[in-house]
Amino acid sequence: MNKQLLSEMENAVKETISDKKIGVAFSGGVDSTLLAKLVKDMGYDVHLLTIGFQDSHDINFAKEVNQLLNLEHSISEIDPEKFKEVSQKINQTIKSDNLSWNENSIAFHYVAGLAQKNGLKTVATANGIDELFCGYNSYREAIEKGEDEVTKMMDEKLKNEGEMMVAINKVTAEFDVKMVQPFLSPSFVDYSKTIPVSEKIHGPDDMQRKHPIRELAMDYGVPEVAARKQKKALQYGSQIHKSLLKSRKTS
Repeated sequence: MNKQLLSEMENAVKETISDKKIGVAFSGGVDSTLLAKLVKDMGYDVHLLTIGFQDSHDINFAKEVNQLLNLEHSISEIDPEKFKEVSQKINQTIKSDNLSWNENSIAFHYVAGLAQKNGLKTVATANGIDELFCGYNSYREAIEKGEDEVTKMMDEKLKNEGEMMVAINKVTAEFDVKMVQPFLSPSFVDYSKTIPVSEKIHGPDDMQRKHPIRELAMDYGVPEVAARKQKKALQYGSQIHKSLLKSRKTS
């Protein structure tokens, strides 16, 4: 087991999460499952929160993984009749036409609403892992040009993610809920950058990527079905991406 990586994750959680009763934005993927198990083992009172359209990938997969974790779990299905109105309101709140920002803000709007219903003020998310450990498919293109290109992309993605989470917290403030990202804390970012790129992505044909995280997850007892799962971004797994594009066409 990579004990230093685990220790740095624990420290990042301690630095960023003060509430003992917390929600975890949960898709059943390796990042959110590792985070959920970590905070549970650290003594937090954990409540998993999953959102998506009816029968979406994230809802079905999160249910499957939590049958193995057996943590408290709440699910909110998005009402398609109200989706367009919600998406327009959020676009006005964040004042950005960036599609990814809008999709993520919509998703966390629903997560925050679910958190509020369950008496939660703080929701932890695993944002930062994909940026720091080459989780995105675009890193396969970058590695073809060399590790310097990967590092450049990583810095750009981290900057964007930090700015996006500020916008998202404007949205979730409506519910008096704060989204916290332990793995975007400066100390964890600095540590993660010391891990060689070659350990995170093995080349342009690497479909799994973020190998240090997957290996730690397996060693730490994360269910294999989650630890081995390929990346599916929140906006796709919840079907928000598809629905937002459809709603804009009918505007």
